[in-house]
Amino acid sequence: MNKPVVICVDDEQTILDSLEIELQKSLGDEYLIETALGGEEALELIEELIEDNYEVVLVISDQIMPNLKGDELLKRVHEISPTTLKIMLTGQADLEAVSNAIKDAKLYRYMTKPWQPEDLKLTVKEALNSYIQQKKLAEQNAQLQQMNQVLEQLNREQAALISQLHENESRLRQFLEAMPVGVAVLDAEGKPYFINQKAKEIFGKGVVPHTTTEQLSDVYQVYQAGINQKYPVEKLPIVRALKGESAIADDLEIHQGDKIIPLEVWATPIYDAKGNLIYAINTLQNITDRKQAETERQKFIEELFELNCNLELALESESELANAAKRFVPNEFLSHLGHKSLVDVQVGDQVQQEMSVLFSDIRDFTALSETMTPQENFKFINAYLSRMGPAISAHQGFIDKYIGDAIMALFSGEADNAVKAGIAMLNQLAEYNQNRINSGYVPLKIGIGINTGSLMLGTVGEQSRMDTTVISDAVNLASRLEQLTKNYEASLLISHHTLARLQDPSQYNIRLIEKVKVKGKSKAVAVFEVLDGDREEMRDAKLATKSSLEEGLFLYYRQHFREAAERFQEVLTINPWDRVAQIYFERTQQQL
Repeated sequence: MNKPVVICVDDEQTILDSLEIELQKSLGDEYLIETALGGEEALELIEELIEDNYEVVLVISDQIMPNLKGDELLKRVHEISPTTLKIMLTGQADLEAVSNAIKDAKLYRYMTKPWQPEDLKLTVKEALNSYIQQKKLAEQNAQLQQMNQVLEQLNREQAALISQLHENESRLRQFLEAMPVGVAVLDAEGKPYFINQKAKEIFGKGVVPHTTTEQLSDVYQVYQAGINQKYPVEKLPIVRALKGESAIADDLEIHQGDKIIPLEVWATPIYDAKGNLIYAINTLQNITDRKQAETERQKFIEELFELNCNLELALESESELANAAKRFVPNEFLSHLGHKSLVDVQVGDQVQQEMSVLFSDIRDFTALSETMTPQENFKFINAYLSRMGPAISAHQGFIDKYIGDAIMALFSGEADNAVKAGIAMLNQLAEYNQNRINSGYVPLKIGIGINTGSLMLGTVGEQSRMDTTVISDAVNLASRLEQLTKNYEASLLISHHTLARLQDPSQYNIRLIEKVKVKGKSKAVAVFEVLDGDREEMRDAKLATKSSLEEGLFLYYRQHFREAAERFQEVLTINPWDRVAQIYFERTQQQL
């Protein structure tokens, strides 16, 4: 498989060499770095790479070049490969060229020359991450569209079936015969009553008269998956349904001579108007070639036959589903949009407000989750989130979305609400960790990033499918602060935007640790660590060295590296576990 390609374009070979070296250091062997001396050479190179089935993910081009300038080149690149991301480098503030590139070439970023290596590294990595995410999103959207089409088709079939069932039982039998999955029915005595054509193909036979419940596995050759043993009759889903239980199983196999058919089976009891069990329905799906649609098909089959048994129960379920949907859109979100009910929400509803954004994430969650089964994973995540959610709502915040183990929460009003919520989350975590340690589990670590600023709340999508979202640079910065907690081994980081909006910053234990350059912004953002959620001994050690650390940072950013190193060394002498001091001391050594 060919490596994805990053192409650098400039009319000066020395600049191309510099770009290639920096990108090789930053990206390693995951990407193929190519260079082109001028726009014409770049276009020829791109066409050759595409013909050879290479994926051109990023083009970094100078603006001022002879014959073909950067903005015109990037426009041509966009025509050839629309998904390729483009970054413009130039030493001149040519706003018209940048505007043209943004409009005609969908420019991703604009950077001035000479560039800062760290800025270039971050910008390129973010661009590549953006490309990967956009590619995944496109694939997911395609899958979602296909799934929606399947669901729409299933819904149409369901509506047709309900109408037929009201007319007569003959129509029901016709429908069951036309079902793309196998359907088998036992009567109340446990004898085979009906088997449709699809089920006959799976079993290799139809209804066998006089078959008793105890003979089902033998007569229809039902085995436990992976082992050459008959499936226990009492565990068969359809037998469990005869006892009033709705059952699902995916560990069954049908043996037809040398042929083995793996099945996923759903079974449900059917009652008459007086509540007496009269049938048990068994639906069979050959999961060899239909795994992609198993979840949708399962839901469809279960809901379909529940409607066949009891229309009133189905309507009640539909009402419960509508009520449950409200839990997926926070009431606070609706309130900010000016609505009282989810029914009133329309695509494109939006409002601009100043809010504080909180991101939190569990450290090393992937490694932790690999030690657990899927069921244990969900149990663990829900146990963790059930402790974090109340800490947020108690401080006038609401959770906008869960992203796996990560949380994104919004706070209107005072920025103190978000900071106090973050501290409360860390205190809850400390209590939770004590319980985990007492139970023999490893304690958890989380990182929290908070930023305050203007953002847009609204809805996106189309009439049949929409979602709520928040759009703003403030959101991106909060997410980046949460990522920085991993670098500095900090529990809670806030931006200077949040610090400036605190009612009384002196009531918190806060220290400066970083100045971050934000994408697309000329000014750096100051980052502060809030220590109130740390363990007492760690917090006291950091407070004892706060002055030395901040003096070192001041000297470091003024490029007095030797004096800065002395301050950081003072911090490490008192608190050798201070990761912030360690990082800056290492940086000063690289500059000396």
